[in-house]
Amino acid sequence: MGSNLIVPVILAGGKGTRLWPMSRSQRPKQFLALTGDLSLFQMTLKRLDDPSRYGKPVVVTNAEYRFLVAEQAQEAGIELEAVVLEPVARNTAAAIAAATLIAARNGPCLIHILASDHNITLDDAYLAAVDTAAAAAKAGRLATFGITPTSPATGFGYIEAGTEEKTGAHTVKRFVEKPSEDKAREMIASGNYYWNSGMFMFDSTVFTAECKVLAPDVFKAADASVSAARVDLDFIRLGEAEFSASPDISVDYAIFEKTRLASVVPSPIQWSDLGAWDAVWKESQADEAGNVSRGPVNLFNTRQSLVLSESMHVSVNGVEDAVVIATEDAVYVGKLSDAQDVGRVVKELMKNPKTAKLTEEHRTSYRPWGGYSSVLMGDRFQVKRLFVKPGKQLSLQKHHHRSEHWIVVRGTAEVQIGDTVQMLRENQSVYIPQGDVHRLSNPGKILLELIEVQTGSYLGEDDIIRLEDTFGRS
Repeated sequence: MGSNLIVPVILAGGKGTRLWPMSRSQRPKQFLALTGDLSLFQMTLKRLDDPSRYGKPVVVTNAEYRFLVAEQAQEAGIELEAVVLEPVARNTAAAIAAATLIAARNGPCLIHILASDHNITLDDAYLAAVDTAAAAAKAGRLATFGITPTSPATGFGYIEAGTEEKTGAHTVKRFVEKPSEDKAREMIASGNYYWNSGMFMFDSTVFTAECKVLAPDVFKAADASVSAARVDLDFIRLGEAEFSASPDISVDYAIFEKTRLASVVPSPIQWSDLGAWDAVWKESQADEAGNVSRGPVNLFNTRQSLVLSESMHVSVNGVEDAVVIATEDAVYVGKLSDAQDVGRVVKELMKNPKTAKLTEEHRTSYRPWGGYSSVLMGDRFQVKRLFVKPGKQLSLQKHHHRSEHWIVVRGTAEVQIGDTVQMLRENQSVYIPQGDVHRLSNPGKILLELIEVQTGSYLGEDDIIRLEDTFGRS
């Protein structure tokens, strides 16, 4: 780093569940393909694949998502400069401060802060906004991108623009909290208010100086956490005790609403934070009846609706203004116009221990080596489908409370039990006694799929003693 290229910093640690049941805390919306073949995170990476403007991205996330970040970047063909792991959530101020210090290790640089879960059209208007923000940052300003409002949205904060600067950016008169609909209409009518997008551009030296003065506790914690950071495989783990000392505060409150250097770049771009299912509907290509559907879906006499299914067949008949989201283990049905109510549904689910897990995990869980799906669970037994990517292997491990039986249904498996290694092909099986050290690998070129039958007194995922692990897990 330290070149004339902009260093993009992507914030990818959010655990939002407003797009439940597809988005859950273990696989949130930034890692889902909601409007096309790529996930929102991958779409963000692709926007940055511009060597004339950008260097390699720095991604800030948490340990839980580190392999998702690395895997999806690899799938998108984008090389990352660094993946910075937050040990605890401390909002955006501390995350941005730490990432800025890391990005500027080799010298001052321009930094572009982006969310990982926004849907943005890459066109001339967007590139013009980026270039204007870069010019403002080079002039010593802390630039924020103000989206030209298309409706009196009450879910966004607003920025009131002041006088125009030489760069084409405007001074910031004030930031406005999420307004009522009437107030939003009034502000939009005035013509100088913009949605606060949460995207920023600044010179690392200017931001660091302002952070020291305006948010000294944030800067102290971020600086100490970077100094205490350790490299783990391809990841940078910030010091936990040091980072935890930071106030839990957004960069807007900590710095941008206090600084005299804030500028807003009017950005008439196609942008959505995809904050609810109605936003996904608006951002997707609808049919003649106004319907958006994906997956095994049939619609009859249905209008202005969103119907998505991951696996099960869904037929919808005679409805309007509906949203139907079907996953492997949960279905949400409601009015599309009431999509914001999903948050309340999730809160109710979280109150009940029997349903709280539905807000956290999918039936299919993904791991750096592949993943598994829960097929059937009973008293003292569980059936899973395992899938292992070509060339990948699980940790060398053992279980205190369960034995396992593996049946290969596709591909070739290399199985180590104790000191014995054997190869299994389709329709062959092996038994792993309780307590035996074992490892599963896929030496082939196609996906390995197995059926795993577990039996024992305790079948929780935490009954794993890892003796060796390629991915640095304990």
